[in-house]
Formats: sequence, structure tokens, C-alpha cells
Amino acid sequence: MAAGLRRELRPRAPESPSIDLASNDYLGLTRHPEVIDGAVEAVRRWGAGATGSRLVTGTTTDHALLEAELAEFAGTETGLVFSSGYAANLGAVTALAGRGALVVSDAGSHASLVDACRLSRARVEIAAHGDVAAVDRLLATRTEERALVLTDSVFSADGDLAPLAELHRVTRANGAVLLVDEAHGIGVRGAGGRGLVHEAGLAGAPDLVITATLSKSLAAQGGVVLAAERVRAHLIDTARTFIFDTGLSPAAVGAARAALRVLRREPELAGRVLTRAADIARIAGVAQPDSAVVSVVLGEAQVAFDAAQACRARGLDVGCFRPPSVPEGTSRLRLTARANLTEAEMTTIAVVLGEVLVEARGWDAVPA
Repeated sequence: MAAGLRRELRPRAPESPSIDLASNDYLGLTRHPEVIDGAVEAVRRWGAGATGSRLVTGTTTDHALLEAELAEFAGTETGLVFSSGYAANLGAVTALAGRGALVVSDAGSHASLVDACRLSRARVEIAAHGDVAAVDRLLATRTEERALVLTDSVFSADGDLAPLAELHRVTRANGAVLLVDEAHGIGVRGAGGRGLVHEAGLAGAPDLVITATLSKSLAAQGGVVLAAERVRAHLIDTARTFIFDTGLSPAAVGAARAALRVLRREPELAGRVLTRAADIARIAGVAQPDSAVVSVVLGEAQVAFDAAQACRARGLDVGCFRPPSVPEGTSRLRLTARANLTEAEMTTIAVVLGEVLVEARGWDAVPA
């Protein structure tokens, strides 16, 4: 295995003195008392497991309530909950595309969308990252009647935003459907964290489908497809990762519902995430981000790996993205902001990143 590319599992203890800049717990709700109580109460009511697939015994009244609440929050007609965000993307793309269709995917799309393309049996074309003109050209010159365009709203490695308004314009003009993965947008972008689709004024568009995960801002587990009622009905009939998978566990449903209630009550949490992300970017000497993700590109995999290890040794947990997650020569520290980072934690972050990045970059000082 090439230097710096070996992966390993690092089990964490329930309590750790380290500061977390590695997880996707953007709103800091994973240990929120209301979220924990929501999970515990759901287990007491329904038991530990969903007991079966959604079409048999795996749909509880709480599943239906969660779907309705998520749809109302995001501004769509309906929602359909899956066991993970990965499963939601696989199910939605394979059900909406298939043989005889064209799928156009952004080059930076998440691995779950990449795998969904492979399983779709459609013709797949990859457009350069954020290249709306390329998407327009591929749609306009297709021979297939049906076409599906795929993109993240917030890209997970760089934290940059998709040009959703422009993408939707060319998608609609060419009679196609746009699918947007809001995994990193919900809870961070849009009014009160309603997502980048909502922020762009596209929520509820009949030719737009949203997928999202419940495991990031909503501090639980699972995924959801948010769309028009006819899309939901079609997925119930045809999405294999919905039909043949056990339903989302009651605990995850209860936790997600509680986290959504907290976010609705405290919509300022979304703004706090972006403020902390800007603070971290300033400390790291990189451009101000548009999301909770602060990407610090260091180049070679070994350099990024060593820098991440140095941060951990100093009590700061950070993400380390290396090939194949990112292109060769762009290995990086991926730092994720949380709404509940304290001033004391920010002081420690500044000290640790200042020391580590000076060494990793070979600079005399980190830019202010």
C-alpha cells in the first residue's frame, strides 16, 4: 500500500478529552438531552428494531410522522425514509433511471451517487465539476427520452456549493429531472437550515428530487428522499433498497424527530455552524467556506496523514481525506465545524492548527 494510504479503524471511547473537528455532527446535537430522550422513548414504545422491511412490519406511525415533518421542513410534498443516506441515493437513482435513460453526474458527486450510477443500467456521463454548460450539452444531444442529473448540494470534500439554480434551469429546459443530495446542506444552508435547494427557491419543484441523510445535522441515522407524491409512490413500488431492506430503527427515527424539533426551535444553529467554519478557516489560512466543511489541502497523502496524526496527538480530532476520496496530489485535512464549539475550544484549535500546519506546509507562520 502506498505511503499514507493505509486505512485503519480507531474505536473511540464514550468520553474523550479531544476536540472533535472530524465528525459530521454539525449542529452538535448527537448528545443533546432531547435527542437522546427521543431515541430512548422510541425504543421503549417500539422496541430495539423495526422488525421487518417497510412494506411488511417496518413502518411505524413514527416513521410516517418523521416523513411528513421532514417534507414540511424542506418544502416538499412528501418524504420517504430509508435505512441510510447511501441507500436513499441507490434507491432513488436506480428507480428513476434504468435502461434507456441517461444519467449525468457531477464529477464531484458522493460515492453513493457514483455507485448508484453503476447500478442504474442507464448510460452515464460525467460532467466536469460545476460545469453547467457541459450538463446542458449532454442533455441536449442525448438520444434517450428520459434523463436524470445528479449533484451534491454541498460537496463533501471541498465544502463548495453546486450551482443549483443554473443546473435546474438547464435540466428543465431539456425535459430532465434534477436529483440533489442535501447530505451536507440540511441544517447548514438555507433559512433555519432548510438546505441549499430551499435557499435557491427550488423547494417543491416537480422536476427536482432531494435526497438527504439523517446522520449529520440531524444527529441520528438513516436517509430520506423528499419529492412529489408521485415520485414517492414510484419509489415504494420500485426502489430495491427500500423494498428489500429492514426499516430504519425506532431509536434513529425518534432521535431524528427530536433533532428536527430542536432545529426548528433554534434556527440560529445553522448560522452558528457557518460562523465557526469561518473562524476555523481563518485559523487554517484558507478561504472562507460556504458550508461546515473547511478543506486544508496539503498535497501528498503522507503529509496529510502525518498532519492528522499530529493533530490527534495534541487533542484535536480531524478528518484526513486521501485518494481515492480525493484526486492524487490533493490530500487534505477536512475540518468540520460544529455549532456548539466553545471559545475555549476555539483557542485550543488555533494553537494546535498553528503548530501542525506550520510544520506540514513548511511555512514560518500560518496566515492570519
